[in-house]
Amino acid sequence: MAVWSSLKLGSAITKSLKKTDVLKSSALVPTRNMSGHHLMGIKETRWQWTKFKDLIHYYVLVGVIPLTLFVTGVNVFIGPAKLAPIPEGYRPAHWEYYQHPITRWMARYIYPSPQQQYEKYLHTLYEEDEKFKVRMVSLKIDEMMKDRSDYKSFYYRPISANHHRVIKESMDRQETEGLN
Repeated sequence: MAVWSSLKLGSAITKSLKKTDVLKSSALVPTRNMSGHHLMGIKETRWQWTKFKDLIHYYVLVGVIPLTLFVTGVNVFIGPAKLAPIPEGYRPAHWEYYQHPITRWMARYIYPSPQQQYEKYLHTLYEEDEKFKVRMVSLKIDEMMKDRSDYKSFYYRPISANHHRVIKESMDRQETEGLN
């Protein structure tokens, strides 16, 4: 590409004219041709935008297209479930109540059954009830300990006797000095 741009007729002519002008002017005045004072224009980068577009294209190719093909294949070849009478003595599983095959597969292998969810909920209620009972007993014990003043608890603050001894000695000294 650079070769084609250098072969343009207009640029070749200007280059040859510049060379002849440089030769004429260099004979008269010594010059230093260190730079052409070309300024680089500052503009905002487009790196984030191109990175975003690349990631969108990547995820579409990796995720959306295969999933679309899979869902289309399931809908075309398997199709939705049809209602049929239940035979005597047969109890359907929880995933058999869904119509679409993908939803049935997710209900069977990914999500917990409604019975499992209900039992987890009951277990949570049981645990919270036990915690509540323990808190109530603890509050009752603390209240009785305060009333009877018979045991140390979180409201009891042990105090060092050293400070009391020093204060008592200073008070005794002040009394004796006040009497003298």
